[in-house]
Amino acid sequence: GDKMVLYLDVEGAHIEDVGFEGSGCAISTASASLMTEQLKGLTLEEATRLFDEVHRFLTQPPDTPVPQGVSLGKLVALGGVRQYPARVKCATLPWHTLDAALHNRLEPVTTEGEPDAHH
Repeated sequence: GDKMVLYLDVEGAHIEDVGFEGSGCAISTASASLMTEQLKGLTLEEATRLFDEVHRFLTQPPDTPVPQGVSLGKLVALGGVRQYPARVKCATLPWHTLDAALHNRLEPVTTEGEPDAHH
């Protein structure tokens, strides 16, 4: 399976820098790369909100539009994975890792037991 380590440099309540390393498929790597771009400069609260929006977006049926008032920027490119429910786990792995970090959960994160999206 895919493995990923996420690094967050947090100063006060702001994410100053983000990085990741690991091995995984192209989808999880692309998702992690896009995630790091989006997170820089956000507050921890904004990062939590972004996780919620991205997770909701990725686990909706393929024809579901981005909700009004939600700006995902380049992250909308990940929406194509919704056509392949088994691969949604790949796209959400970096985001679940972020969510664990934001909530100070130190145990490894897995998406293996997660049901396929929109089933």
